[in-house]
Amino acid sequence: MWGKILGTGFGFLFGKWLGAVLGFYLGHLFDKSLKQDFDKAGGFQGFFSGDDLNERQALFFSSCFAVMGHIAKSNGRVSEVHIRAASAFMDEMALHGDDRKEAQSAFNSGKHSDFSIKEAVGDFKEAFARRYDLLQLFLEIQIQMAFSDGHLSSKELELLKLVSKFLGIGNKHFNFVLKRYQAEFKFRQQRAQWQSQQQSRHSQSSFRQEREQSNNYRQNTAASTDVSKEHALAVLGLEQGASDKEIKRAYRKLMAQHHPDKLVSQGLPEHMMEVAKAKSQSIQAAYEVLKK
Repeated sequence: MWGKILGTGFGFLFGKWLGAVLGFYLGHLFDKSLKQDFDKAGGFQGFFSGDDLNERQALFFSSCFAVMGHIAKSNGRVSEVHIRAASAFMDEMALHGDDRKEAQSAFNSGKHSDFSIKEAVGDFKEAFARRYDLLQLFLEIQIQMAFSDGHLSSKELELLKLVSKFLGIGNKHFNFVLKRYQAEFKFRQQRAQWQSQQQSRHSQSSFRQEREQSNNYRQNTAASTDVSKEHALAVLGLEQGASDKEIKRAYRKLMAQHHPDKLVSQGLPEHMMEVAKAKSQSIQAAYEVLKK
């Protein structure tokens, strides 16, 4: 705003009304540039101290595991699948010692009958209100926990919708994120199966077996290519028939949203950088499939 005011004033002094108009326009450009630089610096949160950043990271960490625990208990008891999923998540984050104990404590707190998901997610939303990418990542992590056994129960789905609502994410976008994660889950399974087939094929020493397996492999690959592309499109949040331009735009947008360094600077705990990296890798892999 000050750029417009000062630009108009100086422009009027030197060029009367024509100068004022030109000064207003130049001031507008200055304000716009200043705002972009300010936002890149983190807005007003960019003035926070390192201690404030640590507090936000601690809140993300504890809230994330507490809500995960609550969702895992939604069907009355925490299944072995959910326990393994939580442990695998902690392994992915390389949590050991006190850090792992804190994660386990937060996870267990979410299982208590007096746990308030509205209060927990509300506090999180208040702390990260201007960090939409982090709010979405928080939701994606909860979907990952709920989907750890390969399907969603009605109670899990109901809780996820509540989390989305308390985060301020609309129902339409929630469905978009959920569909994207389900596609990502299937896409990862498909990639793992393909890699397993490759390893099995290369382990055969007989030329005849190699030739037969190669033929079968080509047939299986040809049959699964369309399926892979279908899932790859869904990972990017796109439908069949999406143009190259739409694919590239969706890829760049998702990569920007899940950029680990940017998310850490906004309050994502460094331990959770691996989570963001894994999501970026899935997005990258899906894009590579669609480029072929």
